Amino acid sequence: MTALRTVTVDGSPVHVLESGTGPAVLMLHGSGPGTTGSGAWATTAQALGTSWHLVAPDQAGFGRTPIPAGSRGGLRLWTEQAAGLMDALGVEHYAVVGHSMGGAVALALAAARPEQVTRVVAVSTMGAPGAPLSADLDAIWAAPAGPLGARDMLSRLVFDQSLVTESAVDARAAAMRAGAAAFASLFPPPRARWADDLALSAQTLAGVRAPVLLIHGAEDRVTPIGTAALPLLEHLAQVRLYVFDRCGHVPAIEHPHDFRRLLSCFLRQELTNGRG
Repeated sequence: MTALRTVTVDGSPVHVLESGTGPAVLMLHGSGPGTTGSGAWATTAQALGTSWHLVAPDQAGFGRTPIPAGSRGGLRLWTEQAAGLMDALGVEHYAVVGHSMGGAVALALAAARPEQVTRVVAVSTMGAPGAPLSADLDAIWAAPAGPLGARDMLSRLVFDQSLVTESAVDARAAAMRAGAAAFASLFPPPRARWADDLALSAQTLAGVRAPVLLIHGAEDRVTPIGTAALPLLEHLAQVRLYVFDRCGHVPAIEHPHDFRRLLSCFLRQELTNGRG
């Protein structure tokens, strides 16, 4: 059973896609305009089946989750809200899967809640110390709401340009228009400071006790593997990196079957100590 509902976290509403029963998995979306928890993860959640308790929120400033009064957004808010959501749901132990910005939040959450987060999957992740803002991410954050902005953004996200279909452009354009007002406040220029906000310190990464799986596309231009994933191997105690060839920023879309199999296997199995 899949349900969309609103959960109050620290007095503010958080819109959530929730499905299944069993071990809990918190799924955190990325930062592109028009992104939502259900839009990013509904297909993956459906394919994983009902044996997991999957929780995919709209993070603050995205979808139907507003930015709490007095806040601007950013890593601290998203991390605290994610932790508060799982507390509100009464979930004591959970894995975290995060894409791009959501990967940085997942790693920060694992460091902040080491007794609760059991493992982390960081996909096309941000969060590496000192990682610069790429030209493609800068363009995505600046993309205007509407078909032209949607087409440009989607073309930057994927390696396989045949995936940039008219239906995909129309759906993204509609989502971008719906969330334009809130999104405009999240990443105003100069945008390098927001990439810096999502970069984790070596000390924070050293606090991640859970096993980590990094999944990345070899042709990712938004968070290039050389500045995004590879540096994390030097900072995480238990980590593996899996690289998809012929893949951009969204492995879940470009390699859906292999991505879901990899995700499911990692969530079910223990990871041996050391880098892989």
